[in-house]
Amino acid sequence: MVRKLKYHEQKLLKKVDFINWEVDNNIHEVKVLRRYRIEKREDYTKYNKLSRNIRDLAQKIRDLDEKDGFRAQSTHHLLEKLRRLPCIMLTLRMAQNLKTAITFIEQGHVRVGPEVITDPAFLVTRNMEDFVTWVDSSKIKQHVMNYNDERDDFDMLA
Repeated sequence: MVRKLKYHEQKLLKKVDFINWEVDNNIHEVKVLRRYRIEKREDYTKYNKLSRNIRDLAQKIRDLDEKDGFRAQSTHHLLEKLRRLPCIMLTLRMAQNLKTAITFIEQGHVRVGPEVITDPAFLVTRNMEDFVTWVDSSKIKQHVMNYNDERDDFDMLA
């Protein structure tokens, strides 16, 4: 006869999928999915492959001669391409944490240059970093402008 499971054992058992055990068994994968707010596992596997390729590329660049001009140039090009929009929003203090930054992006409050971005995985180059702003019709922008006493009287009519 099998004993009745205790409450915490039942809760733990709900989190385990015995059919797809190989997929669920990776604790590191679950931690990364939570930390970076990645919703689909397929995206994680793509990011994982991409990060492995980037690590290999960085290793090859590091192994080049320090005085080589190509090393400096390729390092500069690589660093230009590796910045996600939510991380930029954190450095610009547009959001307090990664979760709120991703929420703002998904809700359509953020634009880069003239176009509204709704994909949190959007990569921003260092040149485009200066053009990350709020959408004009965003309530968050209006709230920030009210707080800083920068809102124009014309904007208050609308």
